[in-house]
Amino acid sequence: MRETSSLSGLLDLLFGKKVPQSGPAAPAATEPVRVMGIVNVTPDSFSDGGRLATVDAAVAHGLTLVEQGADLLDIGGESTRPGADPASEAEEIARVIPVIEGLRDAWSGPLSVDTMKPAVARTAVAAGATMWNDVTALGHTPESLETAARLGCDIVLMHMRGEPRTMQADPRYGDVIAEVSDWLLARAEAAMAAGVARERIWLDPGVGFGKTPDHNLVLTARLGELAARGFPVLYGASRKRTIQSIDPTATDPADRLGGSLALALAAARNGAAILRVHDVRETVQALAVQAAIRRWEG
Repeated sequence: MRETSSLSGLLDLLFGKKVPQSGPAAPAATEPVRVMGIVNVTPDSFSDGGRLATVDAAVAHGLTLVEQGADLLDIGGESTRPGADPASEAEEIARVIPVIEGLRDAWSGPLSVDTMKPAVARTAVAAGATMWNDVTALGHTPESLETAARLGCDIVLMHMRGEPRTMQADPRYGDVIAEVSDWLLARAEAAMAAGVARERIWLDPGVGFGKTPDHNLVLTARLGELAARGFPVLYGASRKRTIQSIDPTATDPADRLGGSLALALAAARNGAAILRVHDVRETVQALAVQAAIRRWEG
């Protein structure tokens, strides 16, 4: 097996061994963890860029994810991988709106738009989206906060240091979970001050966005400290490069399923309410098995 001590630590976390924490644990989950399926309609996404090149292909993929057990879908038209160049507002709208419309015609479940642009969010919500997933935590433009309040949809505030082209340039933190949590709480306060309802706000620690692999593992192991801050947590580490840092042979993002599941299960045990993933069926199955194991724990 190709497991290092970091991965072993995650597996210890999954199967009940205690990990020291410097803050409060997450509150006990009262609802099952939900699974968000990823529908990327970008030509340059780090994992599946260009694979869903037509509206029909993207809609079909989204519906397949629903059949596999996705509770909600996240549609994105601009890559935010490290080093990515931004898409124009018009390009992004042209990519995501037909897909949202097609999915909404076929499915009544929750649809999220993954965008930092207020105009794209407005257009997406008008087309049927019910959530705005913003990697800049409503900080991209001065109108972002006002737009979120006016739309009245669910809002995901994600932590990212810098912007996609520069975020991986030597990121440093003193205490990564404390700094990320404090920053996200400040963004949540700003959103509420602008008129966003508290119950509409989700927090995402931004695994892979301006963090080293060790930062990402710490965020996962200590996710309960963010979950204890009073807002539901969305977690996304699917196929990310942190897995390759543990298993150097996993150069192809599609070859990171095992690591993705380990991270997802650890996050679920530590308080995540939504897992954003590429591999829905496998994640749903892993969560079901973990739940069955936990029923037998003392």
